[in-house]
Amino acid sequence: MNGPSHVKNRFGFAIKQRRQKLGISQEALAERAGLHRTYIGDIERGARNLSLENIEKLAKALEIPISDLFANYGVE
Repeated sequence: MNGPSHVKNRFGFAIKQRRQKLGISQEALAERAGLHRTYIGDIERGARNLSLENIEKLAKALEIPISDLFANYGVE
């Protein structure tokens, strides 16, 4: 299934995978990115539609280029 929900789910999965690879909690990621912990949980579940500013904050907090959040996990 493709569409907005699919993209949000895949993006959330990419965030979660990278966070786990770094060995950090949702709370630690939230602190690094300047976002709320529950917001990170919502993102990882595909329940949020992020702004470009928050995508940039997350990429910096996860220590990867923004493009990696899309390219490495099949988000098109």
